[in-house]
Amino acid sequence: MNETRALFSVLKQTTDPVVVDAIEHLIDEGDDRELNRINLLNFSAQRQLDEERVIAGFLHASRLGLFDLTWNVLCPGCGGVLDSHSSLKLLRHDDYNCALCASGYEASVDDMVEASFTVSPRVRQIAAHDPKTLPLWEYVRQIYWSSGIELTEDEVSRLAEDATLASLELLPGEKTVLSLQLPNQFCVVFEPVTHAAQFIDVQGEPAQDTQHLSVTFDNAHGPTDTVKLRPGPLQLTIDNRSDQRVLPAVWIAGDVLHGMLGKRKPILTAKRMLANQTFRDVYKADHLNADQRLKITSLTFLFTDLKGSTALYERVGDVAAFDLVRAHFQALLEIISAEKGAVVKTIGDAVMATFVAPAQAVAAGLRMRTAMDKLNAARGSQDLVLKVGIHEGPCLAVMLNERQDYFGQTVNIAARVQGLSTSQAMYVTGPVLDAPAVVDVLQKASIVPVQKEAALRGIADKVVVYEIP
Repeated sequence: MNETRALFSVLKQTTDPVVVDAIEHLIDEGDDRELNRINLLNFSAQRQLDEERVIAGFLHASRLGLFDLTWNVLCPGCGGVLDSHSSLKLLRHDDYNCALCASGYEASVDDMVEASFTVSPRVRQIAAHDPKTLPLWEYVRQIYWSSGIELTEDEVSRLAEDATLASLELLPGEKTVLSLQLPNQFCVVFEPVTHAAQFIDVQGEPAQDTQHLSVTFDNAHGPTDTVKLRPGPLQLTIDNRSDQRVLPAVWIAGDVLHGMLGKRKPILTAKRMLANQTFRDVYKADHLNADQRLKITSLTFLFTDLKGSTALYERVGDVAAFDLVRAHFQALLEIISAEKGAVVKTIGDAVMATFVAPAQAVAAGLRMRTAMDKLNAARGSQDLVLKVGIHEGPCLAVMLNERQDYFGQTVNIAARVQGLSTSQAMYVTGPVLDAPAVVDVLQKASIVPVQKEAALRGIADKVVVYEIP
């Protein structure tokens, strides 16, 4: 316990003290469920804390060993956790399969990979550290479904009482026979430990004689089968041939189950984490392998550069120019972080940054121009003329030169758009301006964008761009 308190003292050196107090209270007073796969966005909302400060706090706490950071691959259909990895490096390229939805998916860091935090067993032992001890409903609540699924006590009770025909626990090698009465509804025999399912399409006239169905669970992830049965008596034989206990349940795939799965809370996605400055700074070695290519369907890139920086060095001298450029970098980096973005790299006097949403990038660009005006005013000159370009689209997250970077045409266009600026102006593309929140940002600033057509180097056709004067 004294060691844990010492870690909190260290944590307060890098983290907002209010966030540290909230984390400490959670570890001391939270129940087991609250300390497993913590949804940081929900944690922030409940305590009215800034999301970015909470994310930064948990990242630093995780680095100190207070929490374990895991990357959960989610099914977009049911929200189930298809696999969980301790590092993004372990994310597979092949499909992840959901038995409950009978579908395969390629993991997308946009919304299919969740970053979650669980208290370290060295700090406090919780039931989820030993999942094989959890009963069925706690297992599906804490292990199978992600932190994005709303599962209140009432909803779990409804699922157990109104939508479950039978449930049991079978140890390895055990076999049992259940007698059920099938309703005239679609049903599923689902097993969350081995991620296996058997669909039962119940229809037709009620059966007079007992029907029979056998389901076997093993260690293989086979395809989900569907059998047609009639309403009425069923003798269900369940055989556990796996090397672990299984928790099969027969669910009615009706309004109760679908309604529960349809309620989702926002989650902290891998895309947002990759675009988080603290993550890039703290987890430098935990990004990707050299041969990994993670697809991102939408990310916003902001490029900046100083106009006439070479002439600036000649005009004011190396020492003065260096101090001025360093002040410019410091201002840009603070603004990028404040607008929930991350610096990918600096190239000479230029900056490449990423944002989850276009509005964040546009807001950052406007603040950057204001910051340059203030720096110039303080010097009584116009030495700092910042060029800004913003574009949004798909890309690949990759490792280049031992650093997490991005690759693709979206990146190329963003860099070329920045090159269009000849004064302290900002250029954005159509996908950026089309984002509803961007319109709000510009309207609040009383800015009317000017549409133009531009030829971008390396791009075959002319591109519609918008100057933000």
